[in-house]
Amino acid sequence: MKSTQVIQQISIPDVGLKSLQERRYWLGCERAYTYQPIYKTNGQLMAVELLTIVTHPSHPGQRIAPDRYFAEVAVKQRSDVVKEQLMLLAEKKAFFEKNQILASVNVDGPTLLTLRKDPQLAALIESLPWVRFELVEHIRLPQDSTFASMCELGPLWLDDFGTGMANFSALSEVHYDYIKVARELFIMLRKTQEGRNLFTQLLQLMNCYCQGVIVEGVETLEEWRDVQQSPAYAAQGYFLSRPVPFSSLENVLLTLA
Repeated sequence: MKSTQVIQQISIPDVGLKSLQERRYWLGCERAYTYQPIYKTNGQLMAVELLTIVTHPSHPGQRIAPDRYFAEVAVKQRSDVVKEQLMLLAEKKAFFEKNQILASVNVDGPTLLTLRKDPQLAALIESLPWVRFELVEHIRLPQDSTFASMCELGPLWLDDFGTGMANFSALSEVHYDYIKVARELFIMLRKTQEGRNLFTQLLQLMNCYCQGVIVEGVETLEEWRDVQQSPAYAAQGYFLSRPVPFSSLENVLLTLA
């Protein structure tokens, strides 16, 4: 009896034209950079946060929310963007060293862990000791990673505290240099006297876990005065300065009038 040869056909999932078009769209996006100053409550410049403007050649005048862009691209692309940002900051190294201010760069947990594996990038980061990475609070790390392993690239900041899933147990897992309180939490608590008292107590407690608290989204003089009278270390927001093109960094106010 002759044996019958059976050939199994391997089925390859159809990625789909729409998915390919979406991938090309996000990979085709263009980036530009601005910065927003962060001022201590005494009016002195503490740091600048590097911000990303995302557009697409098909609609160059229409901005794409950076959160949406970074959610759509892979970790490899997000890592390349961080490299791009660090190289841009490196061009202003003399300015940061002369004025003794910091520069913060937003990054998610998986991307930061990927950066650790790049020796050349690690060397670049080491040469920029005034750079700080801001981590979003609702990060999701691989199962084989720990928060402690994320501190190898230098001091970390925690961004947008009060908008996600983080709580004080998360603060005990890693030491953050500074913690940024989201505007949503700040505005919610300052609506009532009880809330204002709670805000003061909250910041006092947070100060036990870090070097200082930065309040985000300060948009009025009254809000700025409230922050100055609180246990906060610094603030950031449209009242202090709107985002400015990075090319004009040398013109930033070192002290508020």
